Amino acid sequence: MDFVKEEIFFEVIQVAIGFRKSLNRIFTEEEWRFVFSMVQRQAVIGLTYEAVKKLSFENEKQKPPLAILLNWVAIAEQVAGQNKILNCHCVNVLKDLKKAGFQCCILKGQGNALMYPNPLSRNTGDIDVLIRNANKEDLLNYVLNKNVTGYHYHHVEYVEEGSPVELHFHACSMNNPTYHYRLNNWLTLEAEKSNIWDNQVKLPNNVGDISIPTIEYNLIFQLAHMMHHFFDEGIGLRQMIDYYYLLRNAKDDVRSKMEDVRATLKYLNLYKFAGAVMYIMKEVLGLDEQYLIVPVDERRGKTLLNEILKGGNFGHHSGLDQKNALKKYFQKTWRNMRLVKEYPAEALCEPFFRTWHFFWRLAHKYGWGGCPGHFF
Repeated sequence: MDFVKEEIFFEVIQVAIGFRKSLNRIFTEEEWRFVFSMVQRQAVIGLTYEAVKKLSFENEKQKPPLAILLNWVAIAEQVAGQNKILNCHCVNVLKDLKKAGFQCCILKGQGNALMYPNPLSRNTGDIDVLIRNANKEDLLNYVLNKNVTGYHYHHVEYVEEGSPVELHFHACSMNNPTYHYRLNNWLTLEAEKSNIWDNQVKLPNNVGDISIPTIEYNLIFQLAHMMHHFFDEGIGLRQMIDYYYLLRNAKDDVRSKMEDVRATLKYLNLYKFAGAVMYIMKEVLGLDEQYLIVPVDERRGKTLLNEILKGGNFGHHSGLDQKNALKKYFQKTWRNMRLVKEYPAEALCEPFFRTWHFFWRLAHKYGWGGCPGHFF
């Protein structure tokens, strides 16, 4: 796994995040087409447009061919527009929930976008909301008259003003029941300790304020979230770039507590995965070693990067059969069994958790979430 072909894509990412000012050389049209396809697969087209603008300013010869450039501009403008819309929707969703008596905050998404040099350049996703001391029955009653699209063990999904919303009973889940309990217990205690419910930030263009988790909370939560998706459908480079900006935004008082962070990662069985993520932070994104939270794990890091490049954003290009539920079940099981040596606790428990969750959703379906085949 040498990732030679992808090096040109990595260079564009590095220009976008400010690690380098220009490319090593002038790319051919074919190479630019490859880069453009990769930024779409990885859902970083808005961010990488920042690189295109820098290249056009620094060195005219290094910018993409006109046809590719025009496509890039058009899609990047769409991303910016989607961010503006989603920012408004986030404010409205939180207002409605607070009006109904829920304390809550936004996870990931528009909170992460605020760490980017241009907050409107991050490709948008769902609106993820964590509910304080969530009572499932109260939340299910709240969404009763909404366009509900799914009900899971740790969240319920619906569509509001055209935007997908997930109301989380638990911030994240893990396949191994021991570590799942530890993780959610730690997240619950940290949420109260750092009072994430009142950690207010302003969204761009004065559309309003939202509550988001603190960096201390996110250092653990977002790593666990990435690991969960790594064993599910997959994760993409967008999530890695989110974590890059999270590490860059950690203040000195947070970095001074890194021994505590490392102890927590070990306690929650996230330490090995953190080492893999640090490989991508350093080798792909060029993050300085002073920001790394654990030592780089090259072997696990290369495995993780290979899965990211194959699967694209959240594994949408992973090749899993989305039509045949049984085939997809065995494809995912086979894929995760290959990871047993590197992450035994999560890999071995994943098929059992997925099977349990399938029957749990059947038992708690309430007529939501599509056909049973969707559950695998």
